[in-house]
Amino acid sequence: MSDLAKAVAVAIVVVAMLCVLIRPFRLPEAVWAVAGAVLLVAFCLLPVSGALVGLGKSLDVCLFLTGMMLLAEVARREGLFDAVAAFAVGHADGSPRRLFALVYAAGVVITVFLSNDATAVVLTPAVFAAARRAKTPPLPHLFACAFVANAASFVLPISNPANLVLYASHPPALIDWLARFALASALSIAATFAALAWAERSALRGSCERAAEPISITRGGWAAIAGLAITVAVLAVVSAMNRPLGLPTAILGAATAILVLVARRASPLPLLRGVSWSILPLVAGLFVMVEALGRIGVTGALAGALRRAAASAPELAPWAAGGMVSIADNLANNLPTGLVASDAVAQAHAPSGLVDALLIGVDLGPNLSVTGSLATLLWLAVIRREGEDVTAWRFLKTGLMVTPPALLLALAARIWF
Repeated sequence: MSDLAKAVAVAIVVVAMLCVLIRPFRLPEAVWAVAGAVLLVAFCLLPVSGALVGLGKSLDVCLFLTGMMLLAEVARREGLFDAVAAFAVGHADGSPRRLFALVYAAGVVITVFLSNDATAVVLTPAVFAAARRAKTPPLPHLFACAFVANAASFVLPISNPANLVLYASHPPALIDWLARFALASALSIAATFAALAWAERSALRGSCERAAEPISITRGGWAAIAGLAITVAVLAVVSAMNRPLGLPTAILGAATAILVLVARRASPLPLLRGVSWSILPLVAGLFVMVEALGRIGVTGALAGALRRAAASAPELAPWAAGGMVSIADNLANNLPTGLVASDAVAQAHAPSGLVDALLIGVDLGPNLSVTGSLATLLWLAVIRREGEDVTAWRFLKTGLMVTPPALLLALAARIWF
């Protein structure tokens, strides 16, 4: 391929990714990702076989997302997260700070076991309703949803689709994963909570309503709880066996949805309409574009840089890698950044410590800006539907206070211990 053709391919990918972030004409993000992939093939910058390879690489992540979105939509429709929000208000005892802590704790649990996207999409509207019910400013509690979604997203392999991307759908076995990331995750979660509580301290002063009407769980809700519990247990076993998580997640998500629909004797159409299916072509398009970058040598150049860094400065390389990918997340979103990093580490045969530092950067770095991760973009769309809005500058000011200490502590825990 000529240098001109390579330049055109890079330009198409860059423009497509920018359009994914800024959404010209308010078109869905998936439109721009798919358009970029189609243009690469149409201009013969990527052969059809290469596009199929990219689609094949995206399959496990798409299956994982399908299962998680079905589980999240079932939980939302059955009112499980509204029940969690009502429980939080009822136990806040009139304290916005206590409500903030309860919301954050719920976000940790949901992120760890259902993924950060579930926290952003499903918990956020429930928290907004809880804040209104408690008659307290909603923004600190909404921020808790956004920041914990990334801060807790490397506790388990299933906590963030980017984890599957970076490890090419074959993450370390569960015991190994916990040994490598348990301390880093704990510090990330604690530091993010402390910094965010301090940043929002003025809005968390005073008191709020002390009681909320309890929400009873329906028969379908109990069926959803059973399905979720089984899903968590099965995924823990599959992860411990070091097997791909996509197909089991999709099967369990579909089975849980069917179980709840049968229990309620309900039509599947409303549930299916509630799922954000556009995420799947978005992910597939990103994988195809990253495949094109790999074929023209971009990821090869990054792999060479990683090899040289690991050889010449093994102690500094993880710090540099984690910091640089954190910045890249906020320039190009963490999903494409994770895709490029995945190809680069595979070609470089990078040591595990360097790969783990990259993962921390990919997962935690997006807390710096509102465009940093898919979860945060989804969170922004949700709060806008609820009548709230956050400017990029407002989020950045908070992110600058919250992200650096959590990132440094998490990297230190993984590199030094």
